[in-house]
Amino acid sequence: MRIDYFFLPAFAALVFACGGKTTPTAEAPAPATAETSAWTTLFDGTSLDGWHKYGGDDVGEAWRIEQGTLHFDPSVKEQDADAGGDIVTDDSFDDYELELEWKIGPCGNSGIIYNVIENKELAYPWLSGPEMQVLDNSCHPDAKIYTHRAGDLYDMIAGDSTAVKPAGEWNKVRLVVTDGRVEHWLNGKQVVEYANTGDTWAALIADSKFKDFGEQFGSVTGGKISLQDHGDPVWYRNIRIRNL
Repeated sequence: MRIDYFFLPAFAALVFACGGKTTPTAEAPAPATAETSAWTTLFDGTSLDGWHKYGGDDVGEAWRIEQGTLHFDPSVKEQDADAGGDIVTDDSFDDYELELEWKIGPCGNSGIIYNVIENKELAYPWLSGPEMQVLDNSCHPDAKIYTHRAGDLYDMIAGDSTAVKPAGEWNKVRLVVTDGRVEHWLNGKQVVEYANTGDTWAALIADSKFKDFGEQFGSVTGGKISLQDHGDPVWYRNIRIRNL
């Protein structure tokens, strides 16, 4: 998540679930129900169909398909700033389960931003959508900040930092989003769970830097999926989604 131009809020305890911002882990994902639909591939390793630059048209050239992965190459952006930028799905989704794998470069930072509202009033996806952090916890400065580590609900809820694999290794994400509840899963562990509506959600926003982002942040329980250009090398693969 970008932190430029924003002041980090002072840490304040927030009673959530059993207490504190850290959420319990679990052993394995719950089985899909009979009502769960078939998977839809969002990235098949060969095409960027279904994606575009946030607020723009085609995906920038810094996002490259390499050996079946979607790789952000910052060296391309260094030559042409317009080649980068956050990317989003063409479609919006409600009540869904998202799966993907990510691999971050040494000391790198990126993010999976979801429930994104794309309009001219919002210059970036993170002005509307919450983020599951993608980070090298070993050396990126954000790893020193509570709620800024890999798997966390960025700047809002800290997860289980032991679930993440180091830079250069693949991490598997499962993100379950419904109208009322969200789960972050990382490498088979549930690392975050929260209510995305009601007083608890409003309190989480009020206790974060997002309190100054305006009424559209976190205002919907569905939307587009975004992958973040944070200026560091990152790879994504096996991106798929299904309705719940």
